[in-house]
Parts: sequence; C-alpha cells; structure tokens
Amino acid sequence: MDLVQSIFELIDMRSFSNLWFWIMLAVLWSTTSHWVIGVPWDMVVRARKNDDQQNLEDLHDIVRINCNRILLISKEVGLLLTGFMGFVLTTLGMLAFGSGNEFCQALFLLAFPMSLVALLSLQTARAIRDKELYAEALYRRMNQHRIITQGIGMVSIFVTAIWGMLQNYQTGPLGG
Repeated sequence: MDLVQSIFELIDMRSFSNLWFWIMLAVLWSTTSHWVIGVPWDMVVRARKNDDQQNLEDLHDIVRINCNRILLISKEVGLLLTGFMGFVLTTLGMLAFGSGNEFCQALFLLAFPMSLVALLSLQTARAIRDKELYAEALYRRMNQHRIITQGIGMVSIFVTAIWGMLQNYQTGPLGG
C-alpha cells in the first residue's frame, strides 16, 4: 500500500500544482516553435544565412517532403481526424470544465492550442505547395508560421498559468 501511495504522490493528479506539468508545458511549446511544419528552425536559419546552395536545396527538399506528408494525411484521413479531435476536445472540455476534473483541464489546455497549431500547419503547407514558395518567400512564410505559433504558445501559457494559479488558490491551503 505504501508503494502505491508513494507512486500517486509522485505522479500527483493535481496537474497545476505539479512541477512536471509545467516542465512539460515549457518543453511542448519550445519544441513546437522550433519545428516549423516538421522542419527544424536552425535549418531554416542556416539556409538563409549561408550562400551555400546545398543548404537551400536541403531545406527546400525537407519542406516539400513535409508539406506533401501533411497534405496527404489531410486528404486521406482529414475528415476522420477532424471528427475524432472534435470529439476528444469536446469530451475533455466537458469533463474539465463541466465536472471540474483538474487533470482533464490540464489536458484540454495543452490539446486545444496544439489543435490550432495543427490547423495552422495545414494552412501553411497548402500555401507553400500551391504558391511553390522558394528561397526568400519560403523563409518569410515559415517565419510567419513560427511567429503565429509562438503567439498561440504565449497566449496558451498565459491562460494556463492564470487558470492553474486560480485552481491552486481554490484548492490549496489559502483557498481551502
């Protein structure tokens, strides 16, 4: 019994008072803003700074591959995936804010903004493919995607922090 209790104390299902949740939130948004439609941002910067044609071709190839992959997934299972994600987000939202389940609140506050980033990635992939962006136009579009992603991340972290502080205040020793 002590082992099970120790494990649950370590995991702590009260997400907003758990350090691991906040570390995961930071890593999630750091990683999301670094990987622009599946391309590491340092690769974009390297291709833009250097006059090396090979870096530009490598960037263009990986962007083309990732855009084609995103658009193929969208075409093949996009409707099914949209319906499934709608169901998951609705269920999480109802459990989170309807019944006050803190773990579901934490999952919703992670998943909902990431669904916005997924839609943004789809839109960016479609624009890159349709307009056949290359070199400077490609850099601009990817930078725009990254800035919007970082904006979504900043708002998400702010809302999550405010909601988490409110939850900790209400359930903690001060909020009783």
